[in-house]
This record gives sequence, structure tokens and C-alpha cells, in this order.
Amino acid sequence: MNKSTVEKLQKVLLLFVSVGLIPIALGYGLVPAKSMDYLFGISVTGINLAHILRAVMGLYLALVIFWVIGAYKVQLRQAALYSLVVFMFGLAAGRILSIIIDGIPHWLLIIYLLLELGFGTLGLLLVKKSD
Repeated sequence: MNKSTVEKLQKVLLLFVSVGLIPIALGYGLVPAKSMDYLFGISVTGINLAHILRAVMGLYLALVIFWVIGAYKVQLRQAALYSLVVFMFGLAAGRILSIIIDGIPHWLLIIYLLLELGFGTLGLLLVKKSD
């Protein structure tokens, strides 16, 4: 693959993942009492759980912003890709640990795990192609 193709694929990956994470982030934190009950049957009562879910939303959205900036600013693209890889593999590692300890979760969370492994791997391959 030539350098131009790798750069285009990096940009596409960063933007694609960013667009995909926005509804997930908002689902976690915009109105957590409704979305968590609707999606997973989780009752969000009390300030502490709502606070944690909104903090997770903030983390997701902050990274989305960084990835969008990295897609358009070549100087930040490698850092954005590295953060995407760490984010995806970090989430996947936590989910795998939970499956080992807690058992199989809701099917949507298994889909998230597969996507995280896939996007993390793709990001890692694109980082290696540009090094």
C-alpha cells in the first residue's frame, strides 16, 4: 500500500469509528435512566450511577472529537490512531475479563466486543503501515 492510500484509510477509520461511537456515548449518558433500562434492563436510580454513565459519555465524546481532529490534521493522526487502538483494546480487555468473571452479557455488548477487537486490530495495522 502506498502512503496516500494508508493516509486515506487512517482518515476513514477515525471518522467511521467516531460516527459510530456518538450514539453509543449518548446512549450511555444523555438520559441514562431511560436508555440503560430500554437497552439492557438496567435501572439507573440515584445520582452516582447517572454520574458515572455521564462521565463515560464525556470520555467517549472527548475521544471522538480528538479522532475527528486527527482525521483532518496529519500532525495528530498517529496520536489519534494510537489512542483509538488503546481505547478499543482497553474496552475489549475489560469486556473479556467480565465474560470470564461474570458470564455472557447482553448480545449487544458481545457485538460491541467484536467491533472493538476489529477496529483495534485495524487501527494497529494502519499504525504499523505508517511507521
